[in-house]
Amino acid sequence: MEIAMVVAADEQNGIGADNKLLCHLPNDLKYFKQVTTGSAVLMGRKTYESIGKPLPNRTNLILSKTAQEIEGCQVFTSFEAVLDYAKQAQLEKLFIIGGDSIYKQALPLCHKVYLTRIHHTFKADAFFTPLPPSEFTCTSAVHHDADEKNAYAHSFEVYERIIFAP
Repeated sequence: MEIAMVVAADEQNGIGADNKLLCHLPNDLKYFKQVTTGSAVLMGRKTYESIGKPLPNRTNLILSKTAQEIEGCQVFTSFEAVLDYAKQAQLEKLFIIGGDSIYKQALPLCHKVYLTRIHHTFKADAFFTPLPPSEFTCTSAVHHDADEKNAYAHSFEVYERIIFAP
């Protein structure tokens, strides 16, 4: 099973403020949908609450300290339980989609990171852990200028693990 992260971060690795995305970038939302559709996505309870509903055409997995049923989702109380489920379900890919504590827990097991780098700095209260350059290499980067629909320039960057030491 491949474990990958999908994250949008500003120039200072900010990913959110007040349990919301830093900005609205339609290009990023389209990219996120393209990358994750048809696969399993894992998110924390707060990320789920900020989205407000299960993401369509994906297996929605929620990590929550307090187990509760959420219609259309599988809820787990530990990252280990998520991994056990993923192995039993024979998932090909598991995408980690936030928030910051879920990213931190998953980073040691992550094979690939799909990072939308927003070329701006926002006032953030949630941050993405920087990728260790000795462990990840950028294999793709596509820059997009700001336009009438996307207020900020951004780049779609893909990083792959070069040293796997979980």
